[in-house]
Amino acid sequence: MVFDLKSMSRKELEKLASDVEKSLEKHRKKDLKRIRQEMEKLAAAHGVTVEDILGSGATAKATPKKAVKPKSAPKYADPADKSKTWTGKGRQPEWFKSAISAGKTPESMAV
Repeated sequence: MVFDLKSMSRKELEKLASDVEKSLEKHRKKDLKRIRQEMEKLAAAHGVTVEDILGSGATAKATPKKAVKPKSAPKYADPADKSKTWTGKGRQPEWFKSAISAGKTPESMAV
């Protein structure tokens, strides 16, 4: 089938592009189904399932996982209660503010 793209209107070209996209998606789905069947046959020959090989989320699209940030080490400790600590990041805890207003220096509360 030959198309003379230069003689086609914009609307005709958009329709053609839409038809091509639909056809490509149809072929993609057919290919995936065929590949899945081949994978299942091969896995069954070895006594396992595709999910055993790829994991339980094999049929769902993989979602990127957020990196877990390591917890910061404490930088300051409450002079009255050493179990209360602060990393120096984020809002200052009340005990830190109180100690500073009472004349303590951050260096004197460093861990």
